Amino acid sequence: MTNLMNTSLSSQELSALQQALTREQTRRRESNRLQAYRPYPKQIEFHAFGATCKQRLLRAGNQQGKTFSGAMEMAMHLTGLYPDWWPGRRFDHPIDAWAACDTGETARDNPQRALLGPLGHWGTGAIPERTILGLKRGRGVADLLDIVLVKHTSGGTSKLGFKRYDQGREAWQGPAKHVIWCDEEPPEDIYNEALARLIATGGMIYTTFTPLLGLSNVVKRLMDANDGVTCADINMTIEDALHIREEDRVRIMSVFPEHERDARIKGVPLMGTGRVFPVDTDKIRCQAFDIPEDWPQIGGIDFGWDHPFAAVKLAWDRDADCVYVTQTYRVRHETPVIHVAALRPWGSYLKFAWPHDGLATEKGSGEQLMKQYSGNGLKLLEPHATNPQGGNRVEPGVLEMLDRMKTSRLKVFAHLTDWFYEFEHYHRDKGLIVKKNDDLISATRIALMMITFATPSEPDGFTSGQTDIHWPVFTH
Repeated sequence: MTNLMNTSLSSQELSALQQALTREQTRRRESNRLQAYRPYPKQIEFHAFGATCKQRLLRAGNQQGKTFSGAMEMAMHLTGLYPDWWPGRRFDHPIDAWAACDTGETARDNPQRALLGPLGHWGTGAIPERTILGLKRGRGVADLLDIVLVKHTSGGTSKLGFKRYDQGREAWQGPAKHVIWCDEEPPEDIYNEALARLIATGGMIYTTFTPLLGLSNVVKRLMDANDGVTCADINMTIEDALHIREEDRVRIMSVFPEHERDARIKGVPLMGTGRVFPVDTDKIRCQAFDIPEDWPQIGGIDFGWDHPFAAVKLAWDRDADCVYVTQTYRVRHETPVIHVAALRPWGSYLKFAWPHDGLATEKGSGEQLMKQYSGNGLKLLEPHATNPQGGNRVEPGVLEMLDRMKTSRLKVFAHLTDWFYEFEHYHRDKGLIVKKNDDLISATRIALMMITFATPSEPDGFTSGQTDIHWPVFTH
């Protein structure tokens, strides 16, 4: 600036020159965004696992930087321009790579734009402008590129192709690749074909997406295989996206429907259409055995008339934190006195958790539903079942059941075929749980919500800590 002020240029000419210099600085900055890339801690974690893992998933919410970080990593591999802080894998030779998305339009608008910049401004994306040697346009989709040639620091030329899932599996057959980036979740057959392209090179595949398709086969296999050695599943939430201000987070959360928030904000797989519990039956089935006397037990009920009244009995192995479903009862169009009589043989010590709809009153008598059961001798916990974090929403209880199933902490006696029937048919439609044939599942969820109130079996007529309380038996 001092040199400019010492020239004989007029103030108007100086202003024009300063503007030109500013534009040039902006152009250089925009044409080498890779140099300025400073990832967030979760993005660094994702990159670092690339040093050993052949498969990686960056599972994140919307607009949290997953595509941005995916593009930056691809640019480094294509160019060989790795910063000093880079913790991931390095290629010291040119690579042959693919970047992919579900359709031609999304491939153009997401990975292509992130890598090259918007149409008419090639070189303003993750790949530095000076390293772009050639572009070849594709067919069928306006402005979609097919091939990009990139200069590698070794002196050779890397090749990047853009692929689409809607081309079908056959279009993914072909030569070996060093790196494949899937921005948006691929179908399983496409993912398998992509893995085959990496065998000869010992290459790697990484995926970046918001799991709106739910716990699909691809998501499940990546999450289950997450060992940090061959496969890594990195979950990035809105709290990890440091560019989103704290005051904006609440507003962003409120935009999405409640059943989509965990997926769009936290990167948690959306429970979309399909089974609520995508767990193999053999993982939770076990043979019946005698319950040790010191194991706490609890019952759970789900009121019903047209849809069945249901009850389950749970036993809790505290040492292993494993809960067993040991007995079930499911009957429709019967009165409380019949249900109570059927449940009495389960043990007079047993207390039952019950849902909040038991507070509803009967139109005829005006008596609360739960009192019709307690009045006939069924020991009901007080108050109604609530989640540990408060409230009685279904989703937290369902997720607790799923977590226990996946970690072998919820088992069901093998002879309880009615329970397994509901388990196998319990499903979602457009993200919402279908309330049909879910009576025993609901009773199980309700009992689990109150598992800490479970008590060991005791002789009839004695209730620990409540010896002065008389529980009426069949006295209406």
